[in-house]
Order: sequence, then structure tokens, then C-alpha cells
Amino acid sequence: MSAKSESKKVLVIHGPNLNLLGKREPGIYGHQSLDEINEQLIERGRKLGIEVVTFQSNHEGVIVEEIQAGIGEFQGIIINPAAYTHTSVAIRDALVMVDVPIVEIHLSNINKRESFRHVSMIADIVTARIAGFGSQGYLLALEGLNGMIRGVDQN
Repeated sequence: MSAKSESKKVLVIHGPNLNLLGKREPGIYGHQSLDEINEQLIERGRKLGIEVVTFQSNHEGVIVEEIQAGIGEFQGIIINPAAYTHTSVAIRDALVMVDVPIVEIHLSNINKRESFRHVSMIADIVTARIAGFGSQGYLLALEGLNGMIRGVDQN
């Protein structure tokens, strides 16, 4: 088996307004910046033997294009669609085309918030969901995804 086929890559997608983490409603979303979260993910990935590629956009179509561009390149996806969680059929349709484990992540517990946040357009198509752990949820998602990618029994 070649080194290329053994390498593992995970795409982490951050949706709209997450570029303002640390400044935007820190009581809900925490004090860490997106750069700090990404640095932690990349470092944890390094320890797990996974290359972590991070991406953030405030634009739905750009997120769809990033998902499509990653088909065949990544062994897993972690996505925080943010506000698009509740509205984007386009992101859902793009994720359906991806044949890798997908973990949906939310910093806050969306079920303890406004009722419109209780509905996720992707909940029924993702492999797993994590919500309410703040930025730690991203690391939990990466650890879980690592097990899925490597075929470790998660039950």
C-alpha cells in the first residue's frame, strides 16, 4: 500500500458567522477564535495521523462547491453549517453525494435554543452529531471520525 493511500484527510467546514468566534456572543459560542479552534484541530489531527483541512465561508454556494471539490479527496467531513443548518437544501444535497462519514457539529445545544434552531436539514444524512460542548465538540468530532475512518468499532 502506498503512503498516499494510507494518508487520511478530513475536511472541516465552518459556516456563516463562525469567522467571528470569540467576538460574537461569547456567552453562547465561547471565547475561542476560529483560528484557535483550527489550530487545535490541526494539532490533534497530526497526533492522530490525519491531515486536517479547514474551511470557512459565509456563502452557501461556496460551501457547496467546497464539498463537491472534496469528493474523493477526503476520508471524512466535520461540518458546522451554522445558520445554514436550518435552511440549506443545497448543502444537504452536496453532502448526500459524499461517500464518507460526516459529523455535524454545533458549539451550542441547538435544542435548548429558539425553536427554529431545532430543525437540521442534514441530521438524517450525517453519520453522527455533536452539540453543546463548545469548541471541545470539534475535537470530539475529530476523535470520533478518526475511529470511523480507521474502522474502529464505535458501538
